[in-house]
Amino acid sequence: MPYSFTLPNIRKEAAALWQLAWPVLIGQLATVGMGVADVAMTGHTSAAELAAVSLGASVWSIILVTVNGTMMAVNTVVAHQVGAGAFDRIPHSVRQALWKAVGVGIVAALAANLATLLFDHLQLDDEVNARASMFVHIVSIGLLPFAAYRALYGYSASINQTKPVMVIAIIGLLVNIAVNWVLVFGNLGFPKMGALGCAVATGTVVWLDLLAIVLWIRIAPAYRTSYPFDKWEWPHWPEVWNMLKLGVPIGVTYFAEVSVFGAVSLLVARFGVVTVSAHQIALNFASLTFMVPLSFGIGMIARVGQALGEGNPQRARFASFVGLWMSTGFAVLSALFIAVFRHHIAAAYTSDVAVQEMCAHLLLFAALFQLSDAAQVAASCAIRGYKVTRGPMVIQLIAFWGVALPVGCVLGLAPQWLPFAPGEPMSATGFWIGLVLGLTIAAVLLTLYLQRLSRQRALAGA
Repeated sequence: MPYSFTLPNIRKEAAALWQLAWPVLIGQLATVGMGVADVAMTGHTSAAELAAVSLGASVWSIILVTVNGTMMAVNTVVAHQVGAGAFDRIPHSVRQALWKAVGVGIVAALAANLATLLFDHLQLDDEVNARASMFVHIVSIGLLPFAAYRALYGYSASINQTKPVMVIAIIGLLVNIAVNWVLVFGNLGFPKMGALGCAVATGTVVWLDLLAIVLWIRIAPAYRTSYPFDKWEWPHWPEVWNMLKLGVPIGVTYFAEVSVFGAVSLLVARFGVVTVSAHQIALNFASLTFMVPLSFGIGMIARVGQALGEGNPQRARFASFVGLWMSTGFAVLSALFIAVFRHHIAAAYTSDVAVQEMCAHLLLFAALFQLSDAAQVAASCAIRGYKVTRGPMVIQLIAFWGVALPVGCVLGLAPQWLPFAPGEPMSATGFWIGLVLGLTIAAVLLTLYLQRLSRQRALAGA
């Protein structure tokens, strides 16, 4: 049936999306809260410990988000099966997604440990280098269970069961804070580990998350019609390969964006502890607000995928643009909040006055890119609901590696061999200008891509 963009229809779709998204939102905020707790707690030990966490977390975040994107194929596959009423096919898809997770997790752990070699070329203080590298070595033990957890997370969300993810994430946050308090500061007779305590806490929580979601799926009645653990199944390589073909472009898409942010963190390290710490705090808070449109996007994959699975591309198009409007509407509010309260945000993270001042300056740029960041993630998630992943991958690569990082390097580093570079390096400010530009280009191109794709599918199915 055709869907007109009337107020009653929009309210109905917005309510349905919100019902899916709000538990995901709380769960995502709790997950990002772990990173916030790591940065905030080490920020009250020393600037060197904060710098170590900042650098180590940059590598960890790039690998983690790439794994997350690669595993998101199961969201789309299961959503289409739900829309088609093919619940008997879901268990097989989930089991194959778990086999895929084993391979993805092992490769990710190797990549994370090899990535620490980059620290040797960044002119870092020896102590910061050593502790940042050890942070990555410790926390990498959580990559395989994380990949498996995200496979089960995608399965649960796509059958409209998002509340378990919320509960598990909240418990994980509380455990993370408690272990941080013990290990970072050396309470209850434990050694004071600083940044390394954060790594131990994060690795522990990821394993607990996997155990918790497995137990929840085994116990909760909502999973009975698609229960994936009723029998053992060896890898079916054509199925795994199909999921990789769908998931790898998503992983590359996530990598394209997050790796640029991580590369910027590494490049600004040369400007000193104050700069890299202020940059990481601003980026950390921007990541926190980003979880809201990302949660809408995860819900949009389910809504769009289910609509297409039941053979209703008109409803898929309608759901895509309602979700896009909801995401950008929130972005306006978050931009205003960051601009007004940027000094308070910086003070909540660190007591170092110099770091506070630079952080408040960088948060102005974070406020500026809220709208484009929300639009690009919502549009890309809607496109994934159509089982289309290569187009967004190309757009993200161009926007971030073709525009954001080169512009950031020109402005931030001011290489003398470029005649159009500024006379003096703009440091972190120049890199953030590049990020704003890249996000804007991605948002415009992805929105146009979604408009064209959804219109073509709706006309073909009319």
